[in-house]
Amino acid sequence: MARLRPLTAIIVGAGHRSLACAAYSLEHPERLKIVGVADLSELRRQRVARRFGLSEEQCFRSADELASKGKLADVIINGTMDHQHVPTSLPLLARGYNILLEKPFAVNEDEMWELVDTARRYQRRVMIGHVLRYAPFYNAIRKRVATGDIGEITHIETTECIAYHHVVVGYVRGKWNRKDRGGFSTLMSKCCHDLDLIAWMKSGVRPKTVASIGNRMYFRPEKAPPGAGTRCLVDCPIEPDCVYSARKHYVDHDWWDMYVWPSIEHIENPTTEDKIESLRTDNPFGRCVWQCDNDVVDHQGVIVEFADGCVATHSMSSGTPRGDRTIHLCGTKGEIVGSARDDHYVIRYIDPRPGREHSTQVVKVLGGEDTDQAHAGHGGGDALLMQDFVDFMSGRPPSIATTSIEDSISGHLIGFSANRAMEERRVVDILWRG
Repeated sequence: MARLRPLTAIIVGAGHRSLACAAYSLEHPERLKIVGVADLSELRRQRVARRFGLSEEQCFRSADELASKGKLADVIINGTMDHQHVPTSLPLLARGYNILLEKPFAVNEDEMWELVDTARRYQRRVMIGHVLRYAPFYNAIRKRVATGDIGEITHIETTECIAYHHVVVGYVRGKWNRKDRGGFSTLMSKCCHDLDLIAWMKSGVRPKTVASIGNRMYFRPEKAPPGAGTRCLVDCPIEPDCVYSARKHYVDHDWWDMYVWPSIEHIENPTTEDKIESLRTDNPFGRCVWQCDNDVVDHQGVIVEFADGCVATHSMSSGTPRGDRTIHLCGTKGEIVGSARDDHYVIRYIDPRPGREHSTQVVKVLGGEDTDQAHAGHGGGDALLMQDFVDFMSGRPPSIATTSIEDSISGHLIGFSANRAMEERRVVDILWRG
């Protein structure tokens, strides 16, 4: 049964991710309506108010202030920084809101269980923003697994290659470059998607033990090229030839502007000169990548054992020429393999007939006009996530991709346990509560 009115939502944390989700309301006003915003920045509150037609009374300085006003909408879109997810969500759950919460939804196990217990206590719906479940590539593979086509999954292998410009903007120069600032390691910040995909492919089977090795190998002072300075546009004679030049990344290419320019966000339309001056002075993205204060790993490997004996591995590498994710599922009847950058995957079946070893099928996921969707935000997952969120919060049955907070526990526990295994150099048993 269709809703008679749109679902109403309030944005908490007016950053890139929450605004990307909220943009769904502009294309589908009959389904979703933004009726408020809570953010520490007055400038960001004003910009959101203009974009979504909000009054001053619909703008709040914090989640606590919002919660103190009573229940003003159906749901919350929480896109705060990782370490703020739980503190901002707890009072809103108590107030009566259901929430779409950006991943990772907690920075440690204690926080995770506190949020899970609170959602259970108040019987609230919390959906986690695991957008790759909605990307047509992964969604099609998960549905194929559900049919039993390749039998029981015995091994999962996933990889994530983080492109050179991506790793430095987020995990070397950027706001996830230190555990005491971003909340935790690169694995959980960047590969929470991949760990969730592994758990999703084994849905219903709990992960049991985890081992992991990783380190910060390349982005450190002793790896700096001879003659490198400390800031690209101030004291670096090799900047014109450096592949990590801040000028090349953030001025010439204008990559990652949503992360790079908060220091000049008060300027409505910054010029090239404004950007160069920012990179020369106080902008952290103007620093040499080998002279930053980063302490998170730049590559890591994870091995997971599930309760049924299945083993999964995930490899995270960074500084690659292009970003990509791959997946390889081995089953008792066949295997599935593919790259997220492609619009197809390959499925092979055991085939012992004379003259054969296996049979192969190439499955095209998208075609024609839909191909553009595959290369949109998170492989086309962003818009599909919001469509499913509105459906789920409107009372429709969950889809195969819907990620309730309960369904997101396994992937988070794998990540938390993997980091502990890496730091303590041992195999870690995953502990469950409830």
